[in-house]
Amino acid sequence: MYYDFFGFREPPFSIAPDPRYLYLSDRHKEALAHLMYGVQGQGGFIVITGEVGTGKTTVSRCFIENVPDNVDIALILNPRLSARELLSSICDELEIPHEISATIKELVDLINQDLLKAHAAGRHKVLMIDEAQNLSAEVLEQLRLLTNLETAEKKLLQIVLLGQPELQEMLALPELRQLNQRVTARYHLDAIGRDELPAYLRYRLSVAGMRGDIFSQRAMTRLFRESQGIPRLINLISDRALLGAYAEGEHEITADHIRHAAKEVRGASIGPVPSRSRRSADRTQYLIVAASILVAIIGTAWLFERWSPDSAVSSGLSSPEPLKGAVERVEEQSGQVEETPLPATEEPTRPPELAVPDQLLDSVSAFQALFGIWGRDYQPSEAPVACEWARESGLGCLDRQGSRRSLEFLDRPAMLELQDEAGNTGFVVLRRLDGDAAEVALPSGNQTVSFASIERHWFGEYRVLWRLPEYLTGDGFYSNGGGEQLWIGARMMDLADMHSDSRAESDRVKRMDAEEQVRWFQAITGLTVDGIAGAMTIIQINNDLEASVPRLKPKQSEGRE
Repeated sequence: MYYDFFGFREPPFSIAPDPRYLYLSDRHKEALAHLMYGVQGQGGFIVITGEVGTGKTTVSRCFIENVPDNVDIALILNPRLSARELLSSICDELEIPHEISATIKELVDLINQDLLKAHAAGRHKVLMIDEAQNLSAEVLEQLRLLTNLETAEKKLLQIVLLGQPELQEMLALPELRQLNQRVTARYHLDAIGRDELPAYLRYRLSVAGMRGDIFSQRAMTRLFRESQGIPRLINLISDRALLGAYAEGEHEITADHIRHAAKEVRGASIGPVPSRSRRSADRTQYLIVAASILVAIIGTAWLFERWSPDSAVSSGLSSPEPLKGAVERVEEQSGQVEETPLPATEEPTRPPELAVPDQLLDSVSAFQALFGIWGRDYQPSEAPVACEWARESGLGCLDRQGSRRSLEFLDRPAMLELQDEAGNTGFVVLRRLDGDAAEVALPSGNQTVSFASIERHWFGEYRVLWRLPEYLTGDGFYSNGGGEQLWIGARMMDLADMHSDSRAESDRVKRMDAEEQVRWFQAITGLTVDGIAGAMTIIQINNDLEASVPRLKPKQSEGRE
């Protein structure tokens, strides 16, 4: 209709989940990174949530189009099924022959046999369920049982749940606690920010075949106000606005076009005008609902102020941006622990249990303890936003969701958020981890407790600090122009020799440009391969080169100076 008028090849604001039109905002990149992490073979659950229209389905389609060749995807779009129906649908998606009348046990056995065959053939199975907030607790528990099949190295099925925010509330239910603890990564997809809207519009217009801006500045301001950054609403309103401008013969979209389009998209209420008595009753109901919401907000605000690290000292420890970290040489702590054999009749002494929530720190004290490990004296009264103060002190904040394996991979002291059965939360700072012995910072001081007693109250949330490189802090030789490439190149000289099987391979890596070297290193260490020297990559570089930073695991040998 209006395509030829504006010079489009196709409609630029269709709400179909076309991956070509996926504008990768920072939020969408992070969501995709979480999904790509899942196909590395870790197994378990990945949870992606977001409000209606924020692009969850489009992100999933983009993910499906870019998975490695050895990955098989089973996609479930209608999860309003019983446990047996869902298992049957999974068999259909994985092309597993089965009888229509097969029982749950028979279906599970067939799926397990298929997973074992796939593993033997070097393939990885991923089950994706869209609109997962519609799953019942019974079906979610059945999904958890599917992830029980594993080898010594990994679980054989990765399950990705995409849904609205209610999904997180469901997973927090006591009866789903076991499943919640198997979530290896979770991410909430927010709306597009006001400053990202112009780039979003330009991107979709260019994919449709047009170069240039046709939305006035006032139109974009009005569009953000009407849509609140929800991509689906942006598309619906923009499509209507283009139609309105076409009808008027205008080639520029104005604020008036957006205003009229938004009114058409929302529609008007239809039906008879309610009587006075009905209006009075409705008003009473609205007042009751409003009062309930107000009480809930006050209660939530109190809990947020009481426990949240964001309100106490942080502006919301953001999902890690592609920051870079610094490498320094490790300064090993000396001292050997002599092991005295116990009499045959005695058992080894086990670390004491952690009392939750009696022994937990508040968020302020936890940050102070974590900064203290890095030799920083954090005073929240002078700098209430912890991570901003960290950057001023040459450190970066990394906020992650994971497991003990994640902590050991990063090998950094960590701030863990714990929760008891009654919902009370608090923090411990994990200083060292050796087997089941965990040295933690508590209100009474440092103490060694059983990590198992921590793990049963830990749902995977953790925060670590990492050292920023000189080219970000403005100090030293690498603070000049081209400092990032010089910094990476210098470290890659050592890493190429360390990880290459031959001199020829080492020389080949050294001749690569910085981005190619980063991709090479990410591939051999199991990181997401994106060519960006972000926090996870820099931390692993530090670990391989034995940088002089606080470590979580006990060292086996002296580091290089």
